[in-house]
Amino acid sequence: MSLLKIVHYPEPVLLKVGRPVEVFDEKLEKLIADMFETMYSAHGVGLAAPQVGESQRLFVMDCSGGEDESRRFALINPEIVTQEGEQVGDEGCLSFPGIYTKVKREVRTVVRFQNVKGEFNELDVTDLEARCVLHETDHCDGIVFLDRMTALKREFAKRKIKRLQKTGKWD
Repeated sequence: MSLLKIVHYPEPVLLKVGRPVEVFDEKLEKLIADMFETMYSAHGVGLAAPQVGESQRLFVMDCSGGEDESRRFALINPEIVTQEGEQVGDEGCLSFPGIYTKVKREVRTVVRFQNVKGEFNELDVTDLEARCVLHETDHCDGIVFLDRMTALKREFAKRKIKRLQKTGKWD
């Protein structure tokens, strides 16, 4: 396993819809293993393929921080089936280091996806796991969490990013 480079906004790969995964092989398994290692190393709870420069519809997540193997998921070609309720909470993103803001998301979601063998599954999650599924599925769709902020918060975040870019602290 090896660490992958996490790309930062406004890298073009973050802003386009990822290609569906069609080949389920050892190369895909290695990418997923490397994504898990990269996510844990960066202290994240989710990481989508576009965030490591791969324009593919897949992401990994583990909201337990590696504490509960049963909560470790690789979701390939995710599709949101249902969403309900509402939660507002702080959200960050590994492609937006140092940027956190309150984002409104649904409190429960059901997602249909394929596993590493290409088999279809559904996952019914709530709270932080629902937030993570929705955030990472957005990445697969070329949507970044700036798009989920209010216009004012988005403007503040963009200004902060520009300041960080000028000082070389945003690569």
